[in-house]
Amino acid sequence: QVQLVESGGGLVQAGGSLRLSCVASGRTFSGYVMAWFRQAPGKEREAVATISRTGGNTYYADSVKGRFTISRDNAKNTVYLQMNSLKPEDTAVYYCAAWGGWNITPFAGEYDYWGQGTQVTVSS
Repeated sequence: QVQLVESGGGLVQAGGSLRLSCVASGRTFSGYVMAWFRQAPGKEREAVATISRTGGNTYYADSVKGRFTISRDNAKNTVYLQMNSLKPEDTAVYYCAAWGGWNITPFAGEYDYWGQGTQVTVSS
């Protein structure tokens, strides 16, 4: 079992920045592909960014490329999502997820463990 706890969400004006953190416990953190997903009201959950076990490979949704950066610190069992130039359409609940596979993937069904989510609200 892996427990994931997100933090760092909040209310920010358009153009602002936030950094989300997700701390993992329970199993060896470096053995998991990690990802950030988001879900806005009335919309499906979508992958925002994923990162490989070592941090060497990443994936970003087209909508966040150039604005968001995913990173991980395996020594601290933590994955981060730095979000810059935020837009109102980034408003959603953001979830951290972990998968015991080897390749990064944006498909939510592959992920075994999920956090409780943290709300990000971007005002115009």
